[in-house]
Amino acid sequence: MAEVLALVEARLRTALGEPDARAAVTFLGTDRIEVLRFTDGDLVRYATLGMSASPMSDPTAALADPVKGPRAELVLTVRAGLADTDKALRPLAVLAASPQVEGVVVAPGASLDVGEPLWPGAPFTSVLVAEPGGLVEDLDLDEPLDPVRFLPLLPMTQNEAAWKRVHGAPALQEKWLNGGTDLRDPLRRSVPLD
Repeated sequence: MAEVLALVEARLRTALGEPDARAAVTFLGTDRIEVLRFTDGDLVRYATLGMSASPMSDPTAALADPVKGPRAELVLTVRAGLADTDKALRPLAVLAASPQVEGVVVAPGASLDVGEPLWPGAPFTSVLVAEPGGLVEDLDLDEPLDPVRFLPLLPMTQNEAAWKRVHGAPALQEKWLNGGTDLRDPLRRSVPLD
């Protein structure tokens, strides 16, 4: 576990630079989750560290495989200075702990909801899990371990989350694209969904 997390942190540093802050959260019955903050010009990136220590397992499986299964970490990118986004550390840790706590497999296209604003005044309580591979490349581990995928999180308003449940993730992403939505704006409004 510690070896995997050391490799994950090295990959994050290679892709994003040196973190300028980190916080750790431990929930009862779970492993420790850290959130690292990386500042890059007017962007702030938050990356979880700890979710990939164990593979995610199918919630319907009788026994969780301690070796095989998908591994991931979460990455959130927002514009700096527009909102108190550092308060997103705990909600991000909650999302990263969800495979351990709720037995879910976090994958692209999934919605994750923390039930409260991601940061003070945020119009978002949930995120859409996007496809990995753009910002931070997958980290291959020695066989038989699955690679660690770095999954971008795209904040969704309540209306967008409800619309996504009906129409699907690709349709919502198309709405965002066609609307010229700045998904990094921590104060943005919902895209028109008519």
